[in-house]
Amino acid sequence: MRIGLRIFLGFFLIVGLAAWLTLRVFVQEVKPGVRQAMEDTLIDTAHALAALAVDDMREGRIADGAFARRLTGLREAPLDAELWGLRKREIGYRVYVTDTAGIVRFDSAGIAVGQDYSRWNDVYLTLRGKYGARSTRSDPDDEGSTVMYVAAPIRDGERLLGVLTVAKRNAVMAPVIARSQHRILLHGLLLMGVAAAIGLACTLWLANGLRRLRRYARAVAAGERAAMPLSGAGELAELGRAMETMRLRLEDKQYVEHYIHTLTHEMKSPLAAIRGAAELLREDMPAADRARFVGNIDSQARRLAEMVAKLLALAEVEQRQQLEAPRPVALAPLLAQLATELEPRARQRGVVLSPRVESDAGSAEVLGDPFLLRQALANLVENAIDFAPAGTTVALGLQRERGDHGEALAVTVADSGPGIPDYALPKVFERFYSLPRPGGRDKGTGLGLCFAREVALLHRGELTLGNRPEGGAQARLRLPATPR
Repeated sequence: MRIGLRIFLGFFLIVGLAAWLTLRVFVQEVKPGVRQAMEDTLIDTAHALAALAVDDMREGRIADGAFARRLTGLREAPLDAELWGLRKREIGYRVYVTDTAGIVRFDSAGIAVGQDYSRWNDVYLTLRGKYGARSTRSDPDDEGSTVMYVAAPIRDGERLLGVLTVAKRNAVMAPVIARSQHRILLHGLLLMGVAAAIGLACTLWLANGLRRLRRYARAVAAGERAAMPLSGAGELAELGRAMETMRLRLEDKQYVEHYIHTLTHEMKSPLAAIRGAAELLREDMPAADRARFVGNIDSQARRLAEMVAKLLALAEVEQRQQLEAPRPVALAPLLAQLATELEPRARQRGVVLSPRVESDAGSAEVLGDPFLLRQALANLVENAIDFAPAGTTVALGLQRERGDHGEALAVTVADSGPGIPDYALPKVFERFYSLPRPGGRDKGTGLGLCFAREVALLHRGELTLGNRPEGGAQARLRLPATPR
């Protein structure tokens, strides 16, 4: 399971569980809360009505006195009220009065006059000086038919005259309870939805950051150029910067160790040749031999100097993660300038340089560093001149190409030399790997092609080198073109 899904499920589980418990408590507390509020109102009403019934009860006119007439008329009085969107059109109270023996003397509903209520808790407890209340089903088989009864004593001073009970059906409050529960559930679900959306957004942000860090780590492990993808002051960005710092320090250490090893290995041969020639020069020898050994020292010293210079240039390019200030570079003029500058070297080798630019590529540009591009192209052309037989042509081409990722410019450098042996094809871009030049000349430094490939990668392009069907080798540098 992906870490993002794990985080989201964990977050949603915690929030969902907390919300469910909260909603459950709220919903379960609505009904008791409403009934407690109703009971509190019934207590106040019962005591108020008991105080009003004292005169008629003392005079024995509770069944047909003013108190009874007014309560009976109250049931017939018009009523039209709106309570939180619910219509109320009738009085929901039932009032009955019992004497000290528990016999009903007045009933506003007219259904229990003369009956003995002395055993009902509301009457029984009140007659004994306690708080009397009960909740009884009017239909034993219907749970929703419960009626709440709250009683209050009717007193004339210290003398107990009877008990007044106010009753109200719990079903009257059912719409209020249902409405409250519905609103709580609705807002609870809305809250859970908002929490889930926030959790999803946070999870996506975190998972995206971790995914970008993972791609960055994999690119670094594969030896690719990769810039740290996160910025800002967040914890993920801080983690990314720590990873980048660690990577740079490890790369610097490995880079130095690798280059010291390879450089010392490559310098052994020219240093041995210089040392041997120097030892021989201490002896007396003919002038021709002396001149030959001096020339050998000079050529090996130049080879060392060229190797160090190219190695420094390659190290600078390899350490770059991206171009610092790229700008549009026209490749056609750059290729023509190189052909002009390298023409003397080509003539010395008996080789002709033949630049050819297609019409739609003449004004095309790439975004990059003109100095690095010139050095990379110069290495490719010089390499082709070294391997081209005398009397042949080195063809320089520039054409525009269209692909899946947009337009690109391709520079080709082709010679008619012996080509690249099959065993050497996988190694041509390795540092210090070089093939013998035709005519028994010394090998190169083995850094030119590696430098050119690093420049291509730095410009988000590619460099390939292979054999031509008609003979010879061809290098192909392909770079993204700037939009027209």
